[in-house]
Amino acid sequence: MSVLATGIIFGFFAKKLLTSKAVRMAEKRATSLLNDAKKKGKDTLLESKDKALAIIEEVKVEEKERRKGLQDLENRLAKREGLFDKKILEIEDSKQKTERTRHQLEKAKEEIRTIKEGQLAKLEKIAKLTQEEAKDVLIKNTEARMQDELLHRIRKLENEATEELESKAKQILTSVIERCAAPHTVETTTTSVSLPNEEMKGRIIGREGRNIKTIEQLTGTEIIIDDTPETILVSAFNPIRRQLAKRSLDHLMADGRIHPGRIEETIQQSKKELAVDIKKAGEEAAYQAGIVGLDNKLLQILGRLKYRTSYGQNQLQHALEVSHLSGLLAAELGADISICKKGGLLHDIGKALDHEIQGSHPEIGYDLIKKFGLPEDIAYLSLAHHEDKPKNLEGVIVKIADAISGSRPGARRDSLEEYIQRLTELENTAKSFAGVEKAYAIQAGREIRVFVSAEEVDDYQANTIAKEVANKIESELKYPGEIRVTVIREKRIVEYAR
Repeated sequence: MSVLATGIIFGFFAKKLLTSKAVRMAEKRATSLLNDAKKKGKDTLLESKDKALAIIEEVKVEEKERRKGLQDLENRLAKREGLFDKKILEIEDSKQKTERTRHQLEKAKEEIRTIKEGQLAKLEKIAKLTQEEAKDVLIKNTEARMQDELLHRIRKLENEATEELESKAKQILTSVIERCAAPHTVETTTTSVSLPNEEMKGRIIGREGRNIKTIEQLTGTEIIIDDTPETILVSAFNPIRRQLAKRSLDHLMADGRIHPGRIEETIQQSKKELAVDIKKAGEEAAYQAGIVGLDNKLLQILGRLKYRTSYGQNQLQHALEVSHLSGLLAAELGADISICKKGGLLHDIGKALDHEIQGSHPEIGYDLIKKFGLPEDIAYLSLAHHEDKPKNLEGVIVKIADAISGSRPGARRDSLEEYIQRLTELENTAKSFAGVEKAYAIQAGREIRVFVSAEEVDDYQANTIAKEVANKIESELKYPGEIRVTVIREKRIVEYAR
């Protein structure tokens, strides 16, 4: 019994000892885990603080750069405002000087007028004739004695002055074009691009203008962004470049990714698509005209006319129309139909490259057709449609077909009523002169032929009427290009032998 009690007591103390040891080990492990957790928490806290400080520093750098950009912009605006103020002051000063000069000129002009009137009064008193009477007498005597000589000398002077006048006309036109090109070419050198929303303008511009600069540089165009809602303009003299920029912008807006790298890829893709479209247009035009055997590169150039217009008329459609008309006229007149159709289709092909090659489009077209191995008879038609007197029948036919296509009502944004009204006003203007029997506007108003009475009007007066009709048309009528005035005076005497 004592042994059992001793065993129980021993077991109790042994169990208590083991339990106490397990508790101490558990406490030690718990303390270790707690210390590890505190260390990891401390490391995590330090790492979070470091990241937060880094983010704060990055934000500070960006804010500093943004403030610097705003400061630079503000400085540029202030500088520009100062320049504008300076220009305004200069303009005001120039305006005042001009006004003073004008007053001085008016005063001098009035003094000259007074002196002239006094001299004329003295002359009238001496001659016992008024100024108008003396002028009439002088003109009548001169006409009676020198009529034929004056007419001969006028014609001689006109012939001698033709070259000089052409040179001066070129100089004047060049000066006028330089001064008036901007307002005149807005409609024909810009293409509008519709935007899905106003936010797209900012995306196209990009940060610091990087996107828009990339588009302009790669397409050779100018992107105009103004206050017009949901619209931007693409400006360039070359219509192919405008079309390339428009296609690229449409693709970029549809894709949604607009950045320099994507812009470059999209423009390359658009170039390939545009080249395929241009070649397809040239092949389709040749097919419709019934012409085969043209070089693929020549068809590619012909297809460029799809994006070229003249007075609102599409040049590829115009070329196709001239080809059809030339073939019909050739069949009626017994000319070579094949030459006329090919020459009609290619007569304006020089316009596809006149933005890139120096020279007029007939000369460019002639050289281009010869380059691709076509016969001289076809190449010549590119020149013939702008010559006054083509040297062969085919040239005359293509010239006529070109005039018909360009001058028919509706071809160049001109309604039938406006077309008829313009021709009627032209004829009535010529008929308003004494001695004119009939007047006919021909070639869609590009020429007016005036028939005068041989009994009432002599050769000298006919020459005067031609100049006066031309002057009156210039001063009173509005018309495109130029109008040729031809005065015809003839006398027919008929007798019958019985």
